[in-house]
Amino acid sequence: MSMTAFDTAITQARDLLRWRSPLRTELWAARLAAALEEAGEAEAFSRQAAEDGRLEARLAVAAMAALDRPAEDPVEGEGELPGWVRRMGRVTCDGAWYGKADPYGEQVLAVLAFRYENGKEPHIVVTGIDQPHGGLAVDALVEELKFLDDLGLREAEPGVVAGRILDAFELGDRLMGAEMAETLPAIRPLAVSRARSVPGLVRGGAPDGAKAAFQELPELPGAEEAFGKLTEFVGDRPLWWSPGRVRQFLTSWLPREAILSQEAIEAMPEVVRAWTRHCGDQPAVLRQIDEDAPRLPALMADDSLAGLGKRLAQQNLPD
Repeated sequence: MSMTAFDTAITQARDLLRWRSPLRTELWAARLAAALEEAGEAEAFSRQAAEDGRLEARLAVAAMAALDRPAEDPVEGEGELPGWVRRMGRVTCDGAWYGKADPYGEQVLAVLAFRYENGKEPHIVVTGIDQPHGGLAVDALVEELKFLDDLGLREAEPGVVAGRILDAFELGDRLMGAEMAETLPAIRPLAVSRARSVPGLVRGGAPDGAKAAFQELPELPGAEEAFGKLTEFVGDRPLWWSPGRVRQFLTSWLPREAILSQEAIEAMPEVVRAWTRHCGDQPAVLRQIDEDAPRLPALMADDSLAGLGKRLAQQNLPD
């Protein structure tokens, strides 16, 4: 790698040795690791730092290693570095929050709170997770706890939230050309490292509490059947409830996928309105229901709209 880039890293590491801040150093290491990966110079940097031998070079190596090691493992070469360096990566998760980033839940925020083993530099890692495109990570930042004051997020199980964060980053890795904030790559190594450090990780789409917390089901014939189809539609992204998603459910998904009794079809508009109230009672969503719900009986009766799975299931129904 170029000597200019290496010398810049050494100069920055020299400043960090004066700051004596594990968090500041880890954030710097995450940015450095992202830049080296993008440039294809990570291996060359590690080799040059090992050959250099200066304290600043050893700090850079130790800081990037701290992003990848389990919290209980020692930092490589920590005996040659100041005592504060050993705290890098050694954090305890103090809590977690999860909820909508916007009125329609098209992006959700997954938040984990941490403190170092000496109790200093408490911080939160916030990950923005896109919903319309499958639940991939699109942004992340590190902030103070007061950042949560006006967000209205609900407390959640840390292992579940950490699992969702890791799932979101892995999904983004599998999608070529996925859109994300320009700042995400520089925070990603730290966000992933923090999520991996949380005990009791739950991976693979843990159930969201929004459905379990729903208690406003209308007392109508067919309401439970209707709600069953609604929960099938929202799946593991129940916080995403926008006018467009309502229209998709009422005018496309139900006619194509769902086999419903007449009672369930008649109850569906009120079930959807109740779910909308549960999801924030957005006026635009309610207007969309008013526009599309009257068409539902005719759409459900139109066999030409049924998908293959529904047609096959209908053939197996008893006469």
